[in-house]
Amino acid sequence: MKKIIINADDFGYSENNNIAIKDGYDSGIITSTSLMANMQGFEHAINTIIPAAPNLDLGFHFNIMEGKSLTNCDLLCDANGNFKGSYLNLVINSKKEEYLNQIEQEFRAQIEKVLNKCKISHIDSHVHTHAIPSIFKLTVKLAQEYGIKFIRTQKELPYIVKNKVYNKRFPINIIKNILLNTYTIINMKELQKNSINTNDYFIGVLYTGYMDESAILKGLECIKKDNSVTEIIFHPYLSETISAEKVHNYVEFLITQNTNFKKELEKSGFVLSSYSMV
Repeated sequence: MKKIIINADDFGYSENNNIAIKDGYDSGIITSTSLMANMQGFEHAINTIIPAAPNLDLGFHFNIMEGKSLTNCDLLCDANGNFKGSYLNLVINSKKEEYLNQIEQEFRAQIEKVLNKCKISHIDSHVHTHAIPSIFKLTVKLAQEYGIKFIRTQKELPYIVKNKVYNKRFPINIIKNILLNTYTIINMKELQKNSINTNDYFIGVLYTGYMDESAILKGLECIKKDNSVTEIIFHPYLSETISAEKVHNYVEFLITQNTNFKKELEKSGFVLSSYSMV
C-alpha cells in the first residue's frame, strides 16, 4: 500500500488561506496542514478552523522568511523586526554560530507558541528553509526535544510533463529540485542517526507555481515502492479575483475541490493518509 499525504502549507498565513485549507479538508482531499506561528491568520486558525476540523493533522511550519519575528533576531530581520526573506542569505550564513543561535531562539518561540495551543505531528518550513543542512540539524535537535516524530524531506523524483517544460519557471524549479534532493541526501544521515522519521517521497517543487492535477499524477507514476509515504504540498488560496502571482494558489485550491482527482489518486494505487496515521 502506497500512502499519500496532501499537506496544505501556510496555515495561519491569512484567514483566506485558512478557509481554503478548511474547504480542502471538508472535501476529503487535504489530510494535513502546517501552522505558521507568526502570521496574521494564526488566531483565526486556532480559534475558528481547528475546532471545526477535528481530524485535520497539524504540523509546524517554521517561518523565517516572512512576517514579524517573535524574538529579537536582528541578523534575520530588518530594522522593523520583519524577516528579510533571502534564502541565499540563509545558506551563506547558516553555519555561523551567532546566526544559528538566533534561528534557534526564533524556532523555539514559534514552536512553543504552536504547542501551547495544539498538538503537532510533524515539522516543515516556509520556503524549505529547514532543509539547509545546518538548520536541518537544529530542526532534528528540537524535534527530539519537543517529541516530534516526523520532519519533512524533499526527495522529488525527476519527471517530465511535456506541456509544462517550456514554462519560464521550469529551469529555476529544476535547480531547486537538484538543491533540495542534494540536501535530502545529506539530511537523511542526520535523521537516521537520531531515529527521526520522514516521508519517502515528495511532490511540489518541480512544477511549483503552475502545478495542476496532471503534474501531480505524472509525478506519482514514478513512485513504485510499496509501503512508501509521499507528501504533496499545496498552497491553496480561495478567491479567483486575485493578483497574477496568486493565480496558481487558486488553481491548487480548485484541485482540492475536485472529487475526480481523489478517485484518480486511488486508481493510481495510493491511499490518503497523514503523519499521525503512518
